[in-house]
Amino acid sequence: MAWKCGDCGKGFDFPSQLETHRRSHTGEKPFTCSWCGKGFATSSQLLKHQRIHTGERPFTCSVCGKGFNQSSNLAIHQRIHTEERPFTCSVCGKGFNQSSKLALHQRIHTGEKPFTCSQCGKGFTHSANLLKHQRVHTGERPFTCSQCGKGFTHSSHLRKHQRIHTGERPFTCSVCGKGFKQSSTLIHHERVHTGERPFTCSQCGKGFITSSRLLRHEMADIEGDKVIRYDRFTESSSQLKYQCGHTGERPLTCSECGKESAQLSNLLMHQCYQERVHTGERPFRCSDCGKGFAHLSSLCAHKVTHTQERPFKCSDCGSRFKSSGELVSHQRIHTEERPFSCSHCSKRFKMSSKLRIHQGIHTGERPFTCSVCEKEFTHLSSLRAHKRVHTGERPFTCSQCGKGFTRSSHLQSHHRVHTGERLFMCSQCGKGFCDSSSLQTHQRVHTGERPFTCSQCGKGFTQSSSLLSHQRVHTGERPFTCSQCEKRFTRLSSLRIHQRVHTGERPFTCSQCEKRFTRSSHLLRHQRVHE
Repeated sequence: MAWKCGDCGKGFDFPSQLETHRRSHTGEKPFTCSWCGKGFATSSQLLKHQRIHTGERPFTCSVCGKGFNQSSNLAIHQRIHTEERPFTCSVCGKGFNQSSKLALHQRIHTGEKPFTCSQCGKGFTHSANLLKHQRVHTGERPFTCSQCGKGFTHSSHLRKHQRIHTGERPFTCSVCGKGFKQSSTLIHHERVHTGERPFTCSQCGKGFITSSRLLRHEMADIEGDKVIRYDRFTESSSQLKYQCGHTGERPLTCSECGKESAQLSNLLMHQCYQERVHTGERPFRCSDCGKGFAHLSSLCAHKVTHTQERPFKCSDCGSRFKSSGELVSHQRIHTEERPFSCSHCSKRFKMSSKLRIHQGIHTGERPFTCSVCEKEFTHLSSLRAHKRVHTGERPFTCSQCGKGFTRSSHLQSHHRVHTGERLFMCSQCGKGFCDSSSLQTHQRVHTGERPFTCSQCGKGFTQSSSLLSHQRVHTGERPFTCSQCEKRFTRLSSLRIHQRVHTGERPFTCSQCEKRFTRSSHLLRHQRVHE
């Protein structure tokens, strides 16, 4: 072994073998497919890959005549005919015809989920499942219906949808012969014959075939002065009518969690699903993206986001909306109606939610607290956006370059990088900026202003974020934690760079040789080789 790898110490008989091996450390892929641009470390790997494009299958099964582009794939296939299963699970004794299938199976016993989503941290046993899941974040829908153009994240969802056009009903009831498009619908139907009612009302003991019918029963309409079924109220419904929509008052309170509501119907809805609200249970799942909901009605409203259907049309300007509530709010733009009035300063608002946010200015109340750093916020949406600082989640993705953002407003500002639009101009030097905050920060270059001062050492900074990062030098705080290995960092940017160790991402590419790097500094250092 005359030739040794300087990185791992592995020895080789020939320098060409060492050169090929070193590419596993550098990530270099000098052999590129002329069809799709994919790179490979060796010429033999490229030749195998090119058979995907040419359709060449030189290895043929002698039993059934099926062709394969690799001899190893033929060997695996032949085990179907011989029924050979040489790879056996040491835990349960189940046999497999491929070692890769055994490795996947063993994760059932170990609970290992090595494929992790970089957006939300969710783990998966199969890389294929991770790829499907990532479409939730990217919005990608690669499976399109040829009839109506609707897109889907999974091929199985497309197949189910196509039955709407074909009328196919492959799931048939063995008792009455009725056909169904989905197996789940057949299961519900069969309960008509068996009499099974697995969903039982905890109040009256009545049983139901489906969970949706149970929920409808629990939310039965209240008529006249009937006493409300749930013992959380003793008053009659006529005694609990309030005119509080315009003042923002919320006189009805949940006895379980203290949640306030302006309308009795909203409070009843909350209390009916109380267990789910407090436990976080979300039994209603969207078949398109997998998102869970506590209420069936919430799932129905959500499904409109996938269909892009906007059935509610404004009679004034023709704009269309997904819900009647959105249309009503929009119409106040035309009527200039502001029905929600602040009791402190008389300022008026078009929406009750805007009034509630405004009232926090007067009360100083910040009811939403971050569980990680204890920072407080006036409304829940601000807390959710803030939490992405800790989790690293970036749900708003640029369609041009794939860069992710924690807020939609940040994405809008970023789009101007691609369009070249610079709305905010410096009056001193004429330099343009994509957003007003960047202009304000820049103007301090001219004024010399450093308004953010460290209380420990007196050092001044032009940005509050720079001061916060600096203060961690004194406190030793490292608030940004890697979800993979729990290593901690003082800056979010340092965490992002570190996470590329786990994801394998190399976003910085050399324009000379196309070699890729995890950091821009590494790219700059490499480029000196070409000088």
